[in-house]
Amino acid sequence: MRPANIKPISYFKANAAEVLLQLAERREPYLITQNGEAKAVIQDIASYENTQETLALLKILALGNQEIEAGKVTPLTNIAHRLRTKKAAAA
Repeated sequence: MRPANIKPISYFKANAAEVLLQLAERREPYLITQNGEAKAVIQDIASYENTQETLALLKILALGNQEIEAGKVTPLTNIAHRLRTKKAAAA
């Protein structure tokens, strides 16, 4: 985050419309401080949605890795064999 995107809450209160416009144009988040401490991050909705999608995919990958490590997987050849057997029985 660039230092220019670190603003005190008083700046945000006085310039909220301008900050929102810059968020939409630049798609760079703002760090909002209060009494010199970081208190919040504000970002445009498109960036937020992208972040949420990325986090969801990472969670799915992590869960998949946990299942692999726990041995909760079935080899593809076993699944293919079962499907072929079901198809042959249905025919």
